Amino acid sequence: MNKIEILSPAGGFDSVIAAVHSGADAVYVGFKRFSARASAHNFDDEELRKCIRFCHQRGVKVHLALNTLIFDEEMEQALDLVRTAASADVDALIIQDLGLVSLIKQTVPDLPLHASTQLSVHTPYGAKALYEMGFERVVLSRELSLAEIKEIHEFVPEAELEVFVHGALCMCLSGQCYFSAMLGGRSANRGMCAQPCRLPMRCGDNDHALSLKDNGSLLYLQKLQELGVASAKIEGRMKRPEYVAAATLAAREARDLGLINEKTADRLQSVFSRTGFTDGYLKGEIGEKMFGFRQKSDVISADSKLLKEIRSAYKDEYQRVPLDLHFTAQTGEKMRLTVTDGTHTVTAESEENVEKALHLPLSEERAAQSLKKTGNTPYFINNITMNIAPDAAASAASVNALRRNALESLDVSREICHNYEIKPIDLSQILIGKEKTSKEDRAIVKTLDFPESMRKMGMIFVDLFGLEDEKKLSRLLKEGYPIGVEAPRATFGNEKEVYSRLKALKQSGIDHLLAHNIAAVYMGKELGFTVHAGFGMNIANSYTLRWAADYGITSAQLSIEMELRRIERLHKAIPVAVIRYGYFPLMITRNYPSGKSCKNNPYLQDRKNERFLISYREGYCEIDNCVPILLPKEEFPLGESVMSDFLFTEENSVENMEKTLEKLRENRDFERKTHGLYLRGVKKPTGI
Repeated sequence: MNKIEILSPAGGFDSVIAAVHSGADAVYVGFKRFSARASAHNFDDEELRKCIRFCHQRGVKVHLALNTLIFDEEMEQALDLVRTAASADVDALIIQDLGLVSLIKQTVPDLPLHASTQLSVHTPYGAKALYEMGFERVVLSRELSLAEIKEIHEFVPEAELEVFVHGALCMCLSGQCYFSAMLGGRSANRGMCAQPCRLPMRCGDNDHALSLKDNGSLLYLQKLQELGVASAKIEGRMKRPEYVAAATLAAREARDLGLINEKTADRLQSVFSRTGFTDGYLKGEIGEKMFGFRQKSDVISADSKLLKEIRSAYKDEYQRVPLDLHFTAQTGEKMRLTVTDGTHTVTAESEENVEKALHLPLSEERAAQSLKKTGNTPYFINNITMNIAPDAAASAASVNALRRNALESLDVSREICHNYEIKPIDLSQILIGKEKTSKEDRAIVKTLDFPESMRKMGMIFVDLFGLEDEKKLSRLLKEGYPIGVEAPRATFGNEKEVYSRLKALKQSGIDHLLAHNIAAVYMGKELGFTVHAGFGMNIANSYTLRWAADYGITSAQLSIEMELRRIERLHKAIPVAVIRYGYFPLMITRNYPSGKSCKNNPYLQDRKNERFLISYREGYCEIDNCVPILLPKEEFPLGESVMSDFLFTEENSVENMEKTLEKLRENRDFERKTHGLYLRGVKKPTGI
């Protein structure tokens, strides 16, 4: 069984050194553009090359995060970064945007791809879909239990799985949080999250209802290894090098020893915590104990004395690369040293021939003393063989120089591991083809209780768990209501039940499926549904629409983070829709904001006394915006090329729904509303 990889964060080169010297097997870094941690220092082109050379010399892999949504006008720039990363010999790319994936496959087909946690994958079918799409590794959502991780591995044993084991825990399922974007224009899907979840917000007795303690699951590394997990990931590209070093060392101890010594554990908690850590998700024990926030005691614990102590602990190289040496010293010939790490072999020669000794010949013992001095390098000597003439003369200085030259040559040899072929690609050719448009209206509702006037809509998507009245469903279908099913946006631990229900609905005559994640898309295709992508798929560019068409998706709700001007310019390989009305769900949470069932605490209240409804679903919650999106056709025309979707979640009666529809049809104003991001858009990350 292979040891689980320790994957450490690095927001800058100082953190790369801290991670590598502390024993990381791999680091993940970001460019200054298209990184989900845009506020980290991140790397430019030359810094990335320096990082990769440094890491490869030491047998450490480098994974580059290009894990944000990309707009049309940015795709060429994103591909340029892919080419730069490939020419620098990066070991893998971490990707969120599925349109970019298909372009990478055409540009650098051999470059390994890792599916970012921003793709919200938390089920067996999700991992299977991404593996079959060409992702070598899937970074799983943070909310999973050990049993759920095991189920995913057993369902898709070919896919490498990566699991977060330490660092910040978002309350929301990664990739599905729109809180920061909607409230302040800073998009988590674009690397600009303002972390409003860390501010005081009340739900029931919980004053920080969206702030969880940091993940503290390092002691599960050996168990995760047994379950087949390939990589243990430490969160923290925005944190200081001392944090990276402390977390990496603790992970190495946990993996190799099965424990973390007291001194290491104390350093780890002192350098950064939110009043302790939690392992609630891996244990499958969510609730009040998982919540926490930074207090004064947490901040002052990382004092200068502690940071100096941690820096001292990682100042020297971590010697991890074993070498075999063969040394030759024959009179009348050049002295030679051949060094191999098992993959790379180099030979160094002396400038002068070896002379006969007048007094003291070179012994194997003296030669070994010089050859074993690897000093502050990543190497240690595993085995030495020698062929020394009995009368050969050589000074310790000359043998030392030979060793240094050989190791320097080995450094250079180890820098390049892949030599990727980079192919040209013409983006203008990707989008050639007739656009497919539709102008119908559609509704998304919770149950089969909806107004009769909805019969005129092109489709009524009903929540999967709101379709339980089989007689009523059968009657409505016979009466000609265009009913489809909306799959749950999250299926923590109950994907088999969802699959079974979808199968039964397909057999009952439901043909259309609204799917908000790749797992639901995959299941829908397998069961024979006409599949429509929901907003949870975060489709934000023409290239992802092209991918969707090729994958068999027939229409797509666009990302809620797109401006109208971008929507108008899209090349529509399939019909697209915008949400013109609805209390948009800003978050999906597995834990309850109150720390317990939300049914008795249905509202989240912020510092401005705005109230956000918490909707309880099967195994998760959705937190709706405090005001509805309203996009009147007359005020914001999109021509005849875009469908209008109406999201009904808080209208709790048929009468209320009909009144809302009347106001929309008559273009009457609402007392409270937002235009969302359709006009103002999201803020532009640095460097784009």
